[in-house]
Amino acid sequence: MLILLPPSEGKTVPRRGKPIEPGSLSFPELADVRERVLASLVDLCLGDPDQAARSLDLGPTQHDLVDLDARLRTSATARVDRVYTGVVYEALGFDSLSPAAKRRANSRLAITSSLFGLLRPNDRIPAYRLSGDTTLPGLGSVAGAWRSALGPAIRQALGRGLLVDLRSGIYTAFWRPTPDLARQVATVRVLHEVKGRRQVVSHFNKTTKGRITRAVLEDGGTPRSPAQLADLLRDLGWKVEEGEPGRHGTRLDVVVDEV
Repeated sequence: MLILLPPSEGKTVPRRGKPIEPGSLSFPELADVRERVLASLVDLCLGDPDQAARSLDLGPTQHDLVDLDARLRTSATARVDRVYTGVVYEALGFDSLSPAAKRRANSRLAITSSLFGLLRPNDRIPAYRLSGDTTLPGLGSVAGAWRSALGPAIRQALGRGLLVDLRSGIYTAFWRPTPDLARQVATVRVLHEVKGRRQVVSHFNKTTKGRITRAVLEDGGTPRSPAQLADLLRDLGWKVEEGEPGRHGTRLDVVVDEV
């Protein structure tokens, strides 16, 4: 099983630790694209800070984030599971996972990253600012840069297992499962239900996806199909509605009425 997570906009800046060693990161087949994205981002941020801020969709008081990106090659690094601090990762709670669940996290989780493509929780990275919908000078859209590279890497990591896609909208543009993988793909959507009305609410969506990931890692089960994953999630206490198989996989709707 491979659980595909979005990254986190919120990050903790490591205070100490060796600078990044790109060759040590998981998914080494992504090295060439990583270097192109990294070089484009660093070059942008070493130039005109106002232009860099506009390109990165930052405000005039956020030049510290431009400087953060300018120093990426020399900044301290820490494990991904300590750098990413957004809602999904708060709900997942890496630090309080059991030892067995932590081992499963390092082999079953793959985190989509605008800068690095795919990462494992134990990879060491610096904090950075680069959203998935950014366009970089000389490179083009970040999503476009990764689109052809991520497919082979995901396929190799997935093998014959089940892909559980928990990515948010921006990051689904980096790669979409092809029809030949559809039977191996479960895409999870979280719906907030109030008085019979359902809608996608960002906070509920992120928190629930973090909790689902944590529960599946702690359980240790290895569902082999979307239907088996739906059954596992029901056993773990969620209300799950299974959609019809489609060209890109099967959607599972997890319906919640509170966080």
